[in-house]
Amino acid sequence: MMNNLFSSFDPSSSFFFSFNWISSLLPLIIIPMSYWLIPSRMMIIWYSIIHTLNQQFKILILPNNDKGTTMIFISLMLMILFNNFMGLFPYIFTSSSHLVFTLSFSLPLWMSFMLYGWINNYNHMFIHLVPQGTPSILMPFMVCIESISNFIRPGTLAVRLTANMIAGHLLMTLLGNTGPLLMNSIYINILILIQLSLLILESAVAMIQSYVFAVLSILYSSEVK
Repeated sequence: MMNNLFSSFDPSSSFFFSFNWISSLLPLIIIPMSYWLIPSRMMIIWYSIIHTLNQQFKILILPNNDKGTTMIFISLMLMILFNNFMGLFPYIFTSSSHLVFTLSFSLPLWMSFMLYGWINNYNHMFIHLVPQGTPSILMPFMVCIESISNFIRPGTLAVRLTANMIAGHLLMTLLGNTGPLLMNSIYINILILIQLSLLILESAVAMIQSYVFAVLSILYSSEVK
């Protein structure tokens, strides 16, 4: 009688696999990770980078924008930055050096800005076509020039990122192909130093170009408000 009564507390109630002890771990799944897990140094650095970018982008975005808008552009920047850095490793495809990749970011952003601006703030969009203080005789030409500059914005965003990625990789590839042709060890050491300096320069270019892409996207979005 007593065995049957206390058998409900037996952890080996299942023949194949016991789920009794797993129930003790369920609170760890329900409770958020920040309450029971100390963040690592990598996560602290990651949070500080996101916080710094958020403060920088909030200055560029107009005050009447919704909260959380900066996270869209931070995610865009980090996505481009990750792909730029991945292209610096050997035998990894550099996706950011192709217009298919860069246009897939710039063109949808530009189209969404234009649709929002012309649907909701069309008077504001017309004002941007004619800068303040333009003489009346030059107004038709300014409308054409501003319209052309507006239409080529997604292309310039995409080409800027693609051209910077291609230029550095081509230079590193050309210098790397001359290595087997060099017979003197002094020239080889000089070539290695040049390649290392170019690698550092390309790392800086990868960060700068992703930041420029995000900042220009923010500036284009601010013009439609």
